[in-house]
Amino acid sequence: MAMIDFFDRGWSINPHGPAYIQDERSYSFNEVGELSCRIANALLATGLPKETKGAVWAMNDTTAWACALGLWRANMCWLPVGARNAAEENRYVLDQFDCEVLFYQAYFADTIASLQAQLPKVRHWICIDGATPQVRQSIALDDWIAGQPASKPHVRVDMDDVVAVMPTGGTTGAPKGVMNTHRGYQAAFAHFLMACPYGPEEKPVTLAAAPMTHTAGLLSLPVTCRGGTVIILSKPDPALMLAAIARHRVTEIFLPPTVIYRLLDIPDINMKIDFSSLRYFMYGAAPMSVDKLKQAIEVFGPVMTGGYGQTEAPGSISTLLPGEHVHAGRLASDARLSSVGRPNPLVQVEIMDDDGRILERGQSGEICVRGDLVMKGYYKEPAKTAETIIDGWLHTGDIGCIDAEGYLHITDRKKDMIITGGFNVYPSQVEQVIWGHPAVQDCAVIGVPDAQWGEAVKAVVELNAGQQVTADELIALCKAQLGSVMAPKSVDFVAQLPRSPSGKVLKKDLRASYWQGQGRKI
Repeated sequence: MAMIDFFDRGWSINPHGPAYIQDERSYSFNEVGELSCRIANALLATGLPKETKGAVWAMNDTTAWACALGLWRANMCWLPVGARNAAEENRYVLDQFDCEVLFYQAYFADTIASLQAQLPKVRHWICIDGATPQVRQSIALDDWIAGQPASKPHVRVDMDDVVAVMPTGGTTGAPKGVMNTHRGYQAAFAHFLMACPYGPEEKPVTLAAAPMTHTAGLLSLPVTCRGGTVIILSKPDPALMLAAIARHRVTEIFLPPTVIYRLLDIPDINMKIDFSSLRYFMYGAAPMSVDKLKQAIEVFGPVMTGGYGQTEAPGSISTLLPGEHVHAGRLASDARLSSVGRPNPLVQVEIMDDDGRILERGQSGEICVRGDLVMKGYYKEPAKTAETIIDGWLHTGDIGCIDAEGYLHITDRKKDMIITGGFNVYPSQVEQVIWGHPAVQDCAVIGVPDAQWGEAVKAVVELNAGQQVTADELIALCKAQLGSVMAPKSVDFVAQLPRSPSGKVLKKDLRASYWQGQGRKI
């Protein structure tokens, strides 16, 4: 299936049903489908070829998402930019990845006007919600699509055409552009459809609380495919999110662990909110504390659904299904709960050493992935592509192992591993112990320069509101469970850890202040 086919399948089986609900306004499949057709026909009328890069700079919004659908319907290429990103970061992405069409909300018009001179490749400036004279040569969406037919254009599609250039998170340097294809997303969505089954007459309801420019938007398509409904939150407000779950009888939701932790901090949350409609509470994008995962199962029910993916293998390398969080009627072992599940059916996963040899079960090495899910490559970076995809295997840069039961465990990112006194320390193992302390909201473990050991283990910790723990107490906890080599030598407390828009802790930014002037590449 091509990318737009996942929307069109839902359109065909539920044309008058609600495809999206935003701010109590319901949009039917017919309404959004016809709008996306008019946008696609307007794009094709410009004469731009397939795989032309088009971006949507907007908050969560139904019309903005229809613009992305229109790009795919014209077999053009979506270039996500985050509404919460710094303007300079979005400027870099738009210019570096050759954006030619920019859809945007009027709210961002002043920012876009200030960047316009630095974006010479953009040829079409389209405001989705009105006129913005401060942006030169701009046109309102309604005017731009006026007279365009609401019928589906006939466009030839090759499954290996690039439909998205996704910026990497930038946690280890300037973003690279990951080229994902119709074929890759077809495999990803097939995994989600298999992992989250519904009955033939059931219509799923998903809550797009996270940015639709990231995981939430892509995860909406398997729901749309079944004729289901996407509840769009215009702003990331926890109160609105919780109210929407009960009001709209939401059946599935994705949130990064950091947001889940904050929900768990709300006193008696399960007594205040009706979560009975939830079938799948998906978490991912960053490691999750096992202790907080157990708490989440108690609060939300046996619906937690873990997953592991990368921008280079979108969203679905492996899945820890709701039923795998329990065993024989009880919570599964910590070892299983700390895993990211078993590899999904349409992808091959192996653990390899530095020479590319496949390792035995239980041995630790680099997680490597092969199959349709894997990206086409990095945009205009053939050398980096060749370093990352070797003999068809995507080298993820993640260190891990597969246990005797086939569950995949991620130890750490290769670049995050700490070498202290000749010993390898994987930060995630230390983080799991610190997360288990009731005073800790979140933490990150990094290596910092040390004259004796080369690198010393440091923990940077966010505390829960109104709670306290000392550095000595956390160090002693780690020593008791992990030994002195892996225990932090020091602990810093911060009000908030630096995070990407998807919730990942930016360890590169954390390390930078400690390694400044040390001659080490961060």
